[in-house]
Amino acid sequence: MKLLITGGAGFIGSAFVKEALKDGYDTVVVDALTYAGDLKRIKDVYDNMVFYKIDITDKDSLKDVFIKEKPNIIIHFAAESHVDRSILDPYIFIKTNVEGTFNLLELSREFNIEKFINISTDEVYGDIEQGEFYEESCLKPSSPYSTSKASADMLGRAYYRTYNLPVVTVRPSNNYGPWQYPEKFIPVVILKALNNEKIPIYGTGQNVREWLFVEDCAKGVLKIMQKGKIGEIYNLGSDIELKNIDVAKTILRLLNKDKSLISFVKDRKGHDIRYKMNSSKLKEEIGFSLSTSFEEGIKKTIDWYIENMDWVKKKINYLEEYWKKVYI
Repeated sequence: MKLLITGGAGFIGSAFVKEALKDGYDTVVVDALTYAGDLKRIKDVYDNMVFYKIDITDKDSLKDVFIKEKPNIIIHFAAESHVDRSILDPYIFIKTNVEGTFNLLELSREFNIEKFINISTDEVYGDIEQGEFYEESCLKPSSPYSTSKASADMLGRAYYRTYNLPVVTVRPSNNYGPWQYPEKFIPVVILKALNNEKIPIYGTGQNVREWLFVEDCAKGVLKIMQKGKIGEIYNLGSDIELKNIDVAKTILRLLNKDKSLISFVKDRKGHDIRYKMNSSKLKEEIGFSLSTSFEEGIKKTIDWYIENMDWVKKKINYLEEYWKKVYI
């Protein structure tokens, strides 16, 4: 059984690559290695897989991989994923997330792929002040990023219904953990705190997210790939709800840093107030449950960043100008 994993040098995709190889799958990885992609994430397993540096918007190059490798299953992680960047410049999000997904679906149809795992996000639902989202809930994305992901999500489901392409849709909640690119919220808090710099928190920090440790997410996607029903949608949440301000305070506590480092900045445009999914379908049908508490996961994450500052510093040098545009 051969897997073709797109975005396998990305944050979540690389964690999945390691899980797939651990389970003995023949693995092919496609990644464009944009600013957020990094082969260092998979250097320990690189010799056990096949890698192609390809942008998923390049259909001809993708087709060559399909012809040469003859994959059985596609696991599609590749995407532009940062909300703030999508607000500054939406174009690349539409091109990569929509056109790239379209190319993969078309090729999967042409080459009779046995299963297509389409990785979506909880952000396609929009926000919810009370209650939680189920797989059948309406999609109401707020940002250019979440709209592009909702488009890719619906495109996959349309290919299942129209062409009978064997698509399974996975909607994970907010991931965190080692190797996350330091433009995302938790790495920003950790790195700013370590440097005794002001930590930018949007608005009043009351926005709520459902936090999922990246290794748990990768294991969940693998289980869905193995046991998920064709045509179905699976919420992959953690049930760990935390306000942004409380996440920041937890990190400061673990680093023995003062709360005075927190600095509230102008709120993000169209900022969703709360995400929360019901993941009972995943537990009941797939038999999967999480193994990492937030306290355990955030400690592992903090330790990893402290131990890998050489990697982080190279990324931060690139991010300085970007942060000036975002945290104003």
